[in-house]
Amino acid sequence: MSMETGLELSPKKVEYIKFIKGKTGPVKTNDIAAGFGVDPSTITKTMSELADEGLLDYIPYHGVSLSAKGIITAEFMIKRHRILALALTHFGLSHEQACLEVSRFESFVSKDAINKMCRAMGHQNKGICGDITHNDGCLKV
Repeated sequence: MSMETGLELSPKKVEYIKFIKGKTGPVKTNDIAAGFGVDPSTITKTMSELADEGLLDYIPYHGVSLSAKGIITAEFMIKRHRILALALTHFGLSHEQACLEVSRFESFVSKDAINKMCRAMGHQNKGICGDITHNDGCLKV
């Protein structure tokens, strides 16, 4: 699996990857389950799938951490969220409204669309939810 289009992961997997990115060190599956209010067995299965896809390093009974590929994927997901939220504030939504609305549809917006929006917005470095990084070559295109 690659992040060529940015559409490869389900919305729930996107949320899990972003959650893990926000933590330091290995994250216990029980902590992820508690954070999302789901059964630990569901998290274990999903973490195993994400590890099979090369996005996580999964050590049973110790937790998960992002692989090198997972870090790149997570950085894009965060950038996508921040670009989309910033765009919605230009249409009158408050920061809170924009962040909530984007959470509902962000996983359905391609990397190509995000890079075009990023260029059209002048490669902003500050989003409403935090800094926007351009580690994916968006500035060079």
